[in-house]
Amino acid sequence: MFPESTSPSDSDPVPIARLADPVEQLYQELEAKIREYRPKDDLTALEKAFRFASKYHEGQLRSSGEPYMAHPVMVAHILADMRMDVVAMETGLLHDVVEDTSVTVEQVRKEFGPEVARCVDGVTKLSKLDVFSAEDRQAESVRKMLLAMVEDIRVILVKLADRIHNMRTLGYLSPERRERIARETIEIYAPIAHRLGMGKVRGELEDLAFQHLEPDAYEEIMGAIESKRHSNEEFLVEIRQTVESELRREGIPARIDGRVKRPYSVFQKLRRQKISLDQVYDLMALRILTDSVKNCYAALGVIHNKWRPIPGRIKDFIAIPRPNLYQSLHTSVVGPHGQTFEVQIRTEEMHRIAEEGIAAHWKYKEGRKGPAADDQRIAWLRHLVEWQRDVQDPGEFMSTLKVDLYPEEVYTFTPRGKVIVLPRDATPIDFAYAIHSDVGSTCVGAKVNSRIVPLRSTLKNGDIVEIMTQASHEPSKDWLAFVKTSRARNKIKHLINAGERVKAIEIGQKYLEKEARRLGVQLSKVTKADMERVSAEYGLSKMEDLHAALGYGKFSARQVLAKIAPGVVKEEEPEIPRPYVAEAPTPAGAPGTARGKDGDGVIKVRGVDDLMVYRAKCCNPIRGEAIVGYVTRGKGVAVHSKACPNVQNLMYDVERKIEVEWARAAEDSFPVRIIVHTDDRPGMLNQLTSVLSAENTNIRSLEAKTETDHDGGVVEMTVDVRDKKQLEKLVATMRRISGVRDVERLFH
Repeated sequence: MFPESTSPSDSDPVPIARLADPVEQLYQELEAKIREYRPKDDLTALEKAFRFASKYHEGQLRSSGEPYMAHPVMVAHILADMRMDVVAMETGLLHDVVEDTSVTVEQVRKEFGPEVARCVDGVTKLSKLDVFSAEDRQAESVRKMLLAMVEDIRVILVKLADRIHNMRTLGYLSPERRERIARETIEIYAPIAHRLGMGKVRGELEDLAFQHLEPDAYEEIMGAIESKRHSNEEFLVEIRQTVESELRREGIPARIDGRVKRPYSVFQKLRRQKISLDQVYDLMALRILTDSVKNCYAALGVIHNKWRPIPGRIKDFIAIPRPNLYQSLHTSVVGPHGQTFEVQIRTEEMHRIAEEGIAAHWKYKEGRKGPAADDQRIAWLRHLVEWQRDVQDPGEFMSTLKVDLYPEEVYTFTPRGKVIVLPRDATPIDFAYAIHSDVGSTCVGAKVNSRIVPLRSTLKNGDIVEIMTQASHEPSKDWLAFVKTSRARNKIKHLINAGERVKAIEIGQKYLEKEARRLGVQLSKVTKADMERVSAEYGLSKMEDLHAALGYGKFSARQVLAKIAPGVVKEEEPEIPRPYVAEAPTPAGAPGTARGKDGDGVIKVRGVDDLMVYRAKCCNPIRGEAIVGYVTRGKGVAVHSKACPNVQNLMYDVERKIEVEWARAAEDSFPVRIIVHTDDRPGMLNQLTSVLSAENTNIRSLEAKTETDHDGGVVEMTVDVRDKKQLEKLVATMRRISGVRDVERLFH
């Protein structure tokens, strides 16, 4: 767990007894907090858990220097703030004893029962999640987390509480660990909280992580918000009084709150839309809480009657709730002084669900152990576990998981009126697979709002989509370039992979037979056991796998035959692998023995010296970046950056993936395209080029233009960089220039 606990040696005892009083006081406050909302609960087991954990954590300190036991008690406090049940809070107090002390899960089961033991065991497994470990370990850890969540949702709620407290005290750790933990939080835990409808938890996790990951941007946004705080507060007070008066006149009961948008939400909007802070319409918001759905719509009418709404900014999440069951009416209007602000309207119950999400189920004890099995938020989780079960490649697993965790925002309809919720920028193909796998695979066309549209077109809120199918049709590899949902992507990859593998096995078998005839090896005399032995030497389990690898060009037939019949074939100098094409001596466009200049000496295939390697033009990876190789037919190994948008589309067949690494350190420079979004003001270009000059960075090309839509400028440039570290330094320095809205790397 983190922060790490440290156990002092016996020769240097720490006077924990003197330090224990604050922890005892924290526990007493916890009991008082629980009695407020669970007055009839027996807290004997909770106190037992506190005493038990205190005994085994005795002598341990946190990185901050405080007694370690303060951490589990604060986790239980956070769970109490969520109105969780006693089992969850016992788990919170005990969540580190199995990992950080000599206690076993069996001991916990014996002392506290099977329910608490199961939750503690689940949280202990999750603590080993390490987003920056080896990919396969990482993917396996996340799979365990998803499975543990399905079994008992309290496991992840305890883990979220644990993560909140660790994020609140992150400042005591080293910069490297702070960044790793913050990134894990913003990529995995905050999105999970969002999908579980826990808006309050998600908001705190995102803002805390943002503070550590982008400190300069955080300070800039907080400074801008703080500079306008007084005027914003005055404005919100004025608006609130006006709204209260208008609603009272219409007889609509309401409780009204004002708020300023969270720093991370502001940052996301600025980066996504390439706008300035002045163009954020919902920086300030008014929240109206009323007593019924009818009065929600009535209040919306009052607001629109008073101030002019901004077109396209009215969203009805009451009629069509978000997948995490969030319900509210949103509208943005132009205020009395020309200032724009957002108004959110919902009932008190909707507000409770929006803030607490799935944790709201534990507020009342009467016979309920938590959310029902068919709760939409849990149904999403069950579907996710089912879809991800067949994904073998760890990188693909994590990539598709992140897509599934992030918000879904497009609400579309079938011709019969069924709502299909899809991610932003989803296509008719995604829609077809959301209906049924067979509908997706046999899709040949689509009508949106009764008009035929291309399959790659993006769907918008309210679109009515009709899918046209043809029984004999099969999915196209091109679809992978534009589908957005993991369900569609996985189904397409599975079908294409199956077809490609059959072809590869056939080609590999013929390639081997042809080379055997040329070298005088009688394959008819080679036993299946010998073939499987050779397959095993290449790390493959079956003969068919070896044929497929030959068909893809991973090995040469001569190398394989030298292992099958060493007395007949000598393995001379290693051959460049050339996949066999039927009735042709060599495949068209075979690379021969020449190496591509882009890969020469800079990148190599791990464990193999003589494969032709070249850097893919779509992403042009630079030294220091995580890279992946893809075996092409007849052209050698294409090396892509793992961040390249094309990687997931290409890696539909795991067998074509090959490990590559940066070879010698050299003074090579790599061209990189960068696009800078800025305010439109004099001197901006000069400041940007000064940054490049200070770094001795060569500029290959530069183009600057203004954008009237966003009242800003765009500078696109191609520069030479030595490695990833230099690129990151350039980008960070550019972002610090006043008026720079965003800097991003462009892939071709």
